[in-house]
Amino acid sequence: MHNNKEERIFSVSEYIGYLNKGLREFAARIIGEVSEVKVGPSGHVYFSLKDEGDGGIINCIIWRSRYHLYGIELKEGLKIIAAGYPEIYPPSGRISFLAEVIEHVGEGRLKKEYEMLKKKLSQEGLFSEERKRPLPIYPQKIGLITSLKGAVIADFSNNLGKFGFKVKIIDSRVEGQAAVSDLLSSIKTFKKEDIEVLVIMRGGGSLESMLAFNNELLVREVVDFPVPVIAAIGHHKDAPLVALAADLAVSTPSIAATALSESWKRTALFLERYERNIIGDYENGLNNVKINLRNLIPDLFLGFKSILSRVIKQLEYIEKAINSHNPERQLCLGYSIASRGGRIIRRIKDVEMGKDIDLRVTDGIIISKVKNTRLV
Repeated sequence: MHNNKEERIFSVSEYIGYLNKGLREFAARIIGEVSEVKVGPSGHVYFSLKDEGDGGIINCIIWRSRYHLYGIELKEGLKIIAAGYPEIYPPSGRISFLAEVIEHVGEGRLKKEYEMLKKKLSQEGLFSEERKRPLPIYPQKIGLITSLKGAVIADFSNNLGKFGFKVKIIDSRVEGQAAVSDLLSSIKTFKKEDIEVLVIMRGGGSLESMLAFNNELLVREVVDFPVPVIAAIGHHKDAPLVALAADLAVSTPSIAATALSESWKRTALFLERYERNIIGDYENGLNNVKINLRNLIPDLFLGFKSILSRVIKQLEYIEKAINSHNPERQLCLGYSIASRGGRIIRRIKDVEMGKDIDLRVTDGIIISKVKNTRLV
């Protein structure tokens, strides 16, 4: 059927682009046996997937950046699932399957890879208790990575308590191997944010659904994160490697929220208890009206003064605990805080030769220029 408009004539490249746009509709997950693996000069990996039944073959490509995300070495005979879509390569006219995600097949294989990586990272000390950091006292600024589609966010919010928390949330995929890139991007984003604790959450699931949380790159990002990390990742049997590497691992979002609220609740309980003591002692004094009021008043004031003294001491202790975490306190002790562009300098790699840095001391800021660095 023809219309009155002049029929469009495509160039070859335009038509290939037109076809490729349509081929995106055929995105799928395919399973097969790897064959003919070749690594190109740019690091991209070219391979074929062969059907175990009738021997059908499809040519595949996975870009270098994607290939290194998943920690899987493609080799002849390996059975994998590849998720992606077909595309025509204009210079050759050849159609290939662009694999965006690759993963092992079968519970047995996944379990074997899990145990191998767990052993490797354990030998490096990434799961050791000695390197884990305690949660800060009276935390307020919290970073949260989770999927907003699930029920975990409600469980977390309902148990957090009203202590002035400032929660920043990044919505991320958390299901299967495809979640790796989302989770890595979310963590890198929070590295630039002003937070005191990072919480990573998802519900329980199978080993296959937990693949992203057994990813080596993700584990190392958690270990290197600048503030303590809580992993609230449910599981049935094998703890996800991210949970083993986290500073605190809990099984549910509600427990994570409770852990963040704990120091605030203890303080609120303490203040409430002393408030009751003061009021109780005052009421007891008023109830003993048979006692001579003239003799009673000094005792009441003495008791009130004693209780008030204990409250003041406890409040001073709490104030010291809070102030001890204030970095500006260190300035009075002869230390300085180095920053560049408003960001605290923690490592040598945070500075550049010849660039200015700010040194904050007790009475102002010293602007200095980086001449040299030395590892210690």
